[in-house]
Amino acid sequence: MASTFASDPLSTHPDLAPEDRAWLQMLVGDWQLVADLALADLVLWHPAPASHAGGGHIAMAQVRPFTAPTLFHRDIVGSRARADLRALLDRVWRAGPPADGAGPLVEPGASFQVRLWPVVRAGRVVGVVSAHEDPHSRPARSAIEENYLASAGTLLDMVQHGRWPDPHDPPAYWIGGTPRVGDGLVILGPDSAARFTSPNAVSALRRLGVNASVPGHSLTELLAGADAVRRPVEEGSWAVLSGQRAGRTEVQAHGATLTVRCVPLRGAAGWRGALMLLRDVTELRRQEQRLMSKDATIREIHHRVKNNLQTVGSLLRMQARRTGSPETQRALRQAMQRVDTIALVHQTLSEQLDSEVSVDALMARQFRLAVEVAGDGRPLESVVEAEFGVLPSHVVTSLALAVNELATNAVEHGTGPEGGRVALRAHRERTPAGDVLALSVTDGIAGPEDDGEEFVPAPSPSGLGLRIVQTLVTGDLHGTLRWRRLSDGGTRASVRIPVE
Repeated sequence: MASTFASDPLSTHPDLAPEDRAWLQMLVGDWQLVADLALADLVLWHPAPASHAGGGHIAMAQVRPFTAPTLFHRDIVGSRARADLRALLDRVWRAGPPADGAGPLVEPGASFQVRLWPVVRAGRVVGVVSAHEDPHSRPARSAIEENYLASAGTLLDMVQHGRWPDPHDPPAYWIGGTPRVGDGLVILGPDSAARFTSPNAVSALRRLGVNASVPGHSLTELLAGADAVRRPVEEGSWAVLSGQRAGRTEVQAHGATLTVRCVPLRGAAGWRGALMLLRDVTELRRQEQRLMSKDATIREIHHRVKNNLQTVGSLLRMQARRTGSPETQRALRQAMQRVDTIALVHQTLSEQLDSEVSVDALMARQFRLAVEVAGDGRPLESVVEAEFGVLPSHVVTSLALAVNELATNAVEHGTGPEGGRVALRAHRERTPAGDVLALSVTDGIAGPEDDGEEFVPAPSPSGLGLRIVQTLVTGDLHGTLRWRRLSDGGTRASVRIPVE
């Protein structure tokens, strides 16, 4: 291979029309199937851009087989074809779409066998696929390999006649559970009956209770006769199982789950069979069920904790109403507010089980609720200008409690009987040491840019709220807490917390 053109020429090649680019991307999105069947490395080629000197062909994409050793131990995407291969690529590119029955062009007299097919779209050649293999690595082909190669030849014949990939077929993303050639292969003929079944496919079908000989029978016939198939397949799934429709479906029986993918085979006269890829995903589905059950359990735990905390809050509220001491009532109301804060966090966590939680709505709600409770009916204005963003779930409870205590402290010490104004502001900052969440709670009318003299607040006789904030910020959140006296007489508590 010669000089490199680009890291992703399939997306950047200037001479490719959008429709041709989309076609080639569909091919590359699913050609792992072809490489596995062909037991060969595949490379997609296209002439170098007209603006580039030297001509030749550029390797637009490559794929290595899972079913055979690779011949390319380095990435050749973006490289130009060597001189001997360039002549063959020129011949295939200039020859145009082949007539029906035309086979691939084979490089003669080489130690490695190279076969080439044109990629045709709308009657035009838009690329060339080359398959590279070492014919001396396997002197004798097994029956399985012969069927693999025949299936690869059929797909590549469809490629060179513009019949595959089919834009009407559902996309074949290689997501978890999607079957591959090595998982199990059944080849259906024009009569929908199985002509070949790989050993892994036989084993997978037996997990479903299909013990009859598969060759000569259709999958729909075998599965319909298995009385243990208890999960109704989705609408259209029988068309997939019969090989008539591209797609993927699942069948369950005897506690086993089988994923089936259909790739219809089409010739000049229309449908002529299908490739059925089978994979036993029983254990994968069991793991998914366990995870779903675990998620449901965690949700239920958060929900029950929230309910229990609300019960505790109700008991504290009843006790506050029964006591005659104003100081005791005030202490019980503060305890009740802290319990309600934790309950609100658990309610949020029961709705979001991600490791990171969007807390903007939670903090705004908590701040306004704390201001309202601490105000005890006074006309207070609560302002929220905060973008907390997404935070790790393990910091949410401590942060919510800190906001609650700061809001309560601002109302109690920064507002009078006539009311007042309390503001919560928060934003994210990017620093050399990492992201930082900066938040502040201010009483008075000072704006976010107003500065003042830093001081250390003297604790009140009880001092519990300030000690809670200090412990939460420095201990649990590993942050800093600063207090400033502002020019309008108000106070600002500023917190900076590192965000992982």
